Amino acid sequence: MDTSDSSPRLDPLTAFYADALALLVASRLPFLVGGTFAYARYTGIDRETKDMDVFVRPSDLARTLATFEDAGYVSEVPYPHWLAKVSHAEHVMDIVFGSGNGIALVDDEWFFHAPEAEVLGVQVRLCPPEEMIWSKAFVQERERFDGADVLHLLRDTAQTLDWDRLLARFADQWPVLLSHLVLFRYVYPDRRDDIPSAVIRELTRRMLDQKAEPDHHVCYGTLLSREQYLHDTQQLGYLDARVQPLGGMTRTEATIWTDAIKKDE
Repeated sequence: MDTSDSSPRLDPLTAFYADALALLVASRLPFLVGGTFAYARYTGIDRETKDMDVFVRPSDLARTLATFEDAGYVSEVPYPHWLAKVSHAEHVMDIVFGSGNGIALVDDEWFFHAPEAEVLGVQVRLCPPEEMIWSKAFVQERERFDGADVLHLLRDTAQTLDWDRLLARFADQWPVLLSHLVLFRYVYPDRRDDIPSAVIRELTRRMLDQKAEPDHHVCYGTLLSREQYLHDTQQLGYLDARVQPLGGMTRTEATIWTDAIKKDE
């Protein structure tokens, strides 16, 4: 890969991203752009950190990585249940095909509802706002909490969201969505009506209908943080909601993800 042909107006990192996007487009590989670039398009919040996340289906991961390797990039799959990386020199780009908690798998729905946009001079498609809200809603680590991102996305897209599809995405994890909607109504009192009253009523009804399940000794906190609920699973005997058959991760995948906590700090 030769980034010297990139526009001189681009800094090296931006040129790296632009080249990577152009390569994906030329290769006709299906992909979506997420991360800061998509977030900025939906919210108008332009962060200093210009991270680029490319999203692909799990079935397209091998072809995607092979395409980058053939072009001179280096690839690795540090977390086999959700994340790969491609790099050139000191620059790295994430290739996302799932989520750290094993829930938000990239599937056809992401692509079917993806809007088009121009990013770094390349015509691409963005992760839909519904999927961004879905995946970000579960990121509640001590060192990273995406709740403000969720609320900002709701602030700017709530009136056009496909709420039925968003509810279906959360499925049995609907209490996580409800918690963010409560915070939204608190943070933006002038925008409370942006959330359909039918959605609030439905989720509130579900909450009121919930009963204690004494025999269901499961900790769902691990879906929100890979670190902060380890005491519950390791010392108190709670089942880990991430791990099959309760969740989408194998025991090995969960161990790899947990063991990386220190490395990623």
